[in-house]
Amino acid sequence: MLTTERKPASVGEMLVEEFLIPMNLTQGALAAAMGVQRKLVNELCNDRRAVTADTALMLARVFGNSPEFWLNVQRRTDLWEALHTPRRRQRIDQARALLAS
Repeated sequence: MLTTERKPASVGEMLVEEFLIPMNLTQGALAAAMGVQRKLVNELCNDRRAVTADTALMLARVFGNSPEFWLNVQRRTDLWEALHTPRRRQRIDQARALLAS
């Protein structure tokens, strides 16, 4: 289980800080390279949209890395949010194991 208190870097932070800024790319240029509307890239950059398998495949092709990289960034963020949002954590804590380990 995820134990860190520090929130992991989100997809938006990763896109902007590690890719767009260093490569001097605009959201529009990334959208054109991906073949999507600028709105999709803007929503990713502002953490208003999650990375899907399709988006991960496009980002991997554009940046020359793997789709797993992008899906793992999303997965870490999703798990952290689930464990650190009180209402969600309460629901998770109600789950009980069916089999003894």
